[in-house]
Amino acid sequence: MQIVLNGEPRALAAGLSVAGLLKELGIDGRKVAVERNLEIVPKSAFETTALDDGDRLEIVHFIGGG
Repeated sequence: MQIVLNGEPRALAAGLSVAGLLKELGIDGRKVAVERNLEIVPKSAFETTALDDGDRLEIVHFIGGG
């Protein structure tokens, strides 16, 4: 399946969830916000939100500092 991730086309295996994508990318899901098709995906739904062909995702990392 094809998605657009942070503005870039990306091929993924079918049946992947948001949590699966984050794991595949090596991203800690506790430190990001995910938007899927212009809607924020709650962290509690990362495991159950399946990605579909044509989805547009934005992943934003939280960075702390002082």
